[in-house]
Amino acid sequence: MDSNDLINLIRSRRSVRSFVYQKIDNQTIREIVDCGRWAPSGQNRQPWKVCIVAHPTVKRMIAEQSKYGGIIEGAFLNLVIFYDSERGYDRTKDLLSIGAFIQNILLGAHAKGLGSLWIGEILENKEKVNEIFKLSPDKFELMGVITIGIADRSSEDKEEQEDRERRPLDEFIDWF
Repeated sequence: MDSNDLINLIRSRRSVRSFVYQKIDNQTIREIVDCGRWAPSGQNRQPWKVCIVAHPTVKRMIAEQSKYGGIIEGAFLNLVIFYDSERGYDRTKDLLSIGAFIQNILLGAHAKGLGSLWIGEILENKEKVNEIFKLSPDKFELMGVITIGIADRSSEDKEEQEDRERRPLDEFIDWF
């Protein structure tokens, strides 16, 4: 892959909200999560924990905690991402690292031809999500859910199929 391939991969990634139910093998899932593992983190602490959820009952339990429950249940699997405060050393830097971790996973899924969506709205019910996984809220803090599956291209909104607008660079950069 040359630099243009990587740039095109980044620019072509989309948030996918509708999936065709089709199994994804465990090796592919591991490769996608492994992409996250290579995100930078302060002192290489890697302060994340991932619960991989494919079981319909557990997906439903998570879905009940979000207004995007249909997307959660429709995806083949969900990665429930937590901040492990015991592995961290500086909260602000750790949270930035988790953002990079999540982005790497989204790009890894896209590189494998899969659709994904980062759901942050579920943070409103983070305590209930911790209860589902029996994780102490004193140690683990929910950072979001990533849905992953085969994108249902037939149901994409017209807006999603068109080029997405981005702010012009000169609107948010300054040269010194």
